[in-house]
Amino acid sequence: MKEVWVKADPWKKELVTAALEMGADAVIVPPDKVKDVKELGLITTVSDNGDLRWEKDVVCVEIHSSEDEEKIIKLSRRKKVVIRTRDWKIIPLENLVARADNILVEVEDLEEAKTAAGILEKGVDGVIITHRNPARVREIFNEIRSGQEVIGLELLTIEKVLPVGMGDRVCVDTCTMMKEGEGMLTGNSSQCLFMVHSESIDNPYVSPRPFRVNAGPVHAYTMVPGGRTRYLSELEAGDEVMGVNWKGQAMPLLVGRVKIERRPLLLIVATSPNGPVSTILQNAETIRLVSSQGEPISVVKIKTDDQVLGHVENAGRHFGHKIKETITEK
Repeated sequence: MKEVWVKADPWKKELVTAALEMGADAVIVPPDKVKDVKELGLITTVSDNGDLRWEKDVVCVEIHSSEDEEKIIKLSRRKKVVIRTRDWKIIPLENLVARADNILVEVEDLEEAKTAAGILEKGVDGVIITHRNPARVREIFNEIRSGQEVIGLELLTIEKVLPVGMGDRVCVDTCTMMKEGEGMLTGNSSQCLFMVHSESIDNPYVSPRPFRVNAGPVHAYTMVPGGRTRYLSELEAGDEVMGVNWKGQAMPLLVGRVKIERRPLLLIVATSPNGPVSTILQNAETIRLVSSQGEPISVVKIKTDDQVLGHVENAGRHFGHKIKETITEK
């Protein structure tokens, strides 16, 4: 998810209030107003004496030539770099997006924001909204944050489902009420993450908990923002995971609580376009995978040759990041 900052320098309290209410990542304010911001609410301040400091943590660079591009790339390895272009030429920004991270640009209107967010599909890492009208700032912010990431989903054909004994499984309670056809991606290997349905379905055993995904055992991977994976056991309150629906539309979900409990487990083995894959889930009626049409299927009813949804990629992760190397996961 892209960072969104709001520029309130020169000082304008209404802009800071809007940033707080929208959930912006940071506000740029004059040095003598940092304390005022903290009295209004919790948000990262960018100022000479803010949480992020000019020159030390954040630098501004205006692009005039290819030499400036090289300078920005070097700076971006250790700082956030705010790019300014006099005439909003796209090519320099494409070059930077392709070669660097920590790149932010100032945007005055909705069109500039859309352009910056979509450069080379990846987009810049963040935008700074400079408009002085709080209502327009909200409009730009909402447009940026409403865009959903799309994660490719493939059909997996079930080969076998086996009870494998007891183990520690993880329930991820999010701060979002999920609907039918929505859940998270988890699995034994980064090669394939199965779509595990949220507990949003009525059943005779327990009341629905639409905010929860009973996601799998402690060792399993789950998808998080930025195209990364994390172990389920690492998650805690305040982290983000990727929620996904059966069409592959994905959005970050805030984790409110993680519950790890010892429960009976099932091994689910399937065939993917890249070969054999597997996951482990709790052996319970309320744990469900997802069909090609978004229908939840209880793991206790899944049988050989059933098809479920999952995200498939070439295996290879280092601290959650994709890497290119020869690796075998079993």
